[in-house]
Amino acid sequence: MATRLRGEHGLPIRLTIASVTVVTLTIPFMLLLVLAKLPLNPLDARVAHDLHVYARANPLVTDLLIVWTDVFGPWSWRAVVLVLAVWLWRRRREGAALWAVTTIVVGGLVGWLLKIIVDRARPSLPDPVALAPGMAFPSGHALHATLGAGILLLLALPHLPAWGRVAAWAGAVFMIVTVSYTRVALGVHWVSDVLGGVVLGVAVLAATVAAFETWRRQQGRRRASPHLEGVEPEAVRTGHDRY
Repeated sequence: MATRLRGEHGLPIRLTIASVTVVTLTIPFMLLLVLAKLPLNPLDARVAHDLHVYARANPLVTDLLIVWTDVFGPWSWRAVVLVLAVWLWRRRREGAALWAVTTIVVGGLVGWLLKIIVDRARPSLPDPVALAPGMAFPSGHALHATLGAGILLLLALPHLPAWGRVAAWAGAVFMIVTVSYTRVALGVHWVSDVLGGVVLGVAVLAATVAAFETWRRQQGRRRASPHLEGVEPEAVRTGHDRY
């Protein structure tokens, strides 16, 4: 245990630096994307109007969207990742636990900082069906759905057969798309807000996965293909994890 902890001592710092570096490179693009479209671009305005009309005309669907967006909100993903990290740690998979926690914490903090920097107002619609506090860009729900689903996916892949990996990828994409859709359909975000949240989430995942893979190689483990094998493909073979 002591040897393993010494080897992983610098992993959170490595993951954080990688995340901040990659995300910093994406900030100018994301800011230009939003600022270049202000005032409100036609796509955001048209989609917001059409979905709002539909939401007002279909209250049962709207209620379902509200339940879905609440169940799979940011705090739900944070809680799931925290519980998963504790579970991994107890099974002596400290590196994977640190990766999961660092990914969702760093991603959330960067998203919060971007909201302050961009300072974009949420939609203001007549007779709204839902309200949300804070600024609009990027969508915290879309960001955390991307981070949370991505973390679960990359930790589950080593334990799945080929068909199961395809299903897991489809499930992760479905979760991200549906959560993102609820935010626009309920009139609390613009389309570009949820796209920004997803892009940011993918960028953070790419950064932390790359940092984790570099750390794995330094521990003498073989090169992996995270999108196919997950972040820790040796977990099953070493017997650290049993389903």
